[in-house]
Amino acid sequence: MNCTNAQRAIVFLLAALAATAGPMAWADVVTDWDLTACEVVGQAKLSAPAANRVVTIVQTAVYEAANAVTRHYPASGLPIAAAPGASVEAAVVAASHAALVALVPSQQAMVDSAYGSALTTIADGPSKAAGIAVGERAAAVVLALRADDGGAAGEAYRPLTAPGVYVPTVIPAVPMWPQRKPWLMASSSQLRPGPPPALSSEVWARDYNEIKAVGGKSSASRTAEQTEIARFWETTQPSIYHEVVSSAATAPGRDITQNARLLAAVCQAADDALIAVFDAKYHYNFWRPVTAIRNGDIDGNPATERDPAWMPFIDTPMHPEYPCAHCVLAGAVGVVLEAEFGSGAVPTLAAASSTAGGAERQWATVDEFVEEVANARIWDGVHFRTSTEVGTAMGRQVGGLAAARYLQPRE
Repeated sequence: MNCTNAQRAIVFLLAALAATAGPMAWADVVTDWDLTACEVVGQAKLSAPAANRVVTIVQTAVYEAANAVTRHYPASGLPIAAAPGASVEAAVVAASHAALVALVPSQQAMVDSAYGSALTTIADGPSKAAGIAVGERAAAVVLALRADDGGAAGEAYRPLTAPGVYVPTVIPAVPMWPQRKPWLMASSSQLRPGPPPALSSEVWARDYNEIKAVGGKSSASRTAEQTEIARFWETTQPSIYHEVVSSAATAPGRDITQNARLLAAVCQAADDALIAVFDAKYHYNFWRPVTAIRNGDIDGNPATERDPAWMPFIDTPMHPEYPCAHCVLAGAVGVVLEAEFGSGAVPTLAAASSTAGGAERQWATVDEFVEEVANARIWDGVHFRTSTEVGTAMGRQVGGLAAARYLQPRE
């Protein structure tokens, strides 16, 4: 049976919600439960940064559990041990279940249902019991490790204003994210880039006039294909990137621990990428295109003409513009995939988007995928060209840290 990633996700979600079947083994239990984790955070309506944090903790626990059983890769040093003969499938299922229930209790019924169904596919006996034990242990250890990472901290954003003057009343997204503890970086500011272009510069005028022309809601310069791509990348949930990774992880010849390691590396890179990008965003506090273009007469640059009614193609995200968060994620994921496949051919990458009506897109190379994400955010009308370039470069740096830590040769 030949199915797209979109069809896989839909079929699996329906099965989980109806509790008529366990995770469907399109590749292995790791990729199946990764889809479950993405669906759970989506059902819980978590913000994209919070959702990425959850799936990262889950996939880290999954990798630690799987590797404790198979010992395919160097041990991390965490106190997780598996009894001889433990079932790696049971370990993955139990780690996923325990972490998801702890982190997203509002979706426990869905997670419990998928868990119960999954366990029925594994033969009862000491192997299954030992696998469940190591999975639950891995989840407990990783949850304790990240309990004080700052993800649950309250925000205290102070809007910039003068006494008595109205400002928009929606609080920006996750202003506390720069205070989180990273997985890979030494600090949230480790990879902080230089500032955005000076408003008097030619680069600023180039960026301004490009997005003004192609990123507007009623742009006549944006092509039909560009509009489709812009709508595709409007989604910000982690599922879009996990489908890209899954399309590589389902390649023939891969095993459970290999996929667990890949997803742990991708997730930690993505979570750190968001910590890094929000550090930069709130450090520079750079204006969005909709603000800049409606105030083009006050930037001091004669090459930027004001448009008092300009609107972006999609709704502007509620956080500062520089750098591009989607781009930092794509750059991080791209580098991890390149490191995983090395000099070999990367399988065709694919994903489906909820903001594009479930339409699927494919990319023949990692670079093609990463470049499309950057262009999409310009065509969306929410990011300047320089921001996409800087965000992509930041993501590649974070991805390199993940590759260096996790993608060692098999023992």
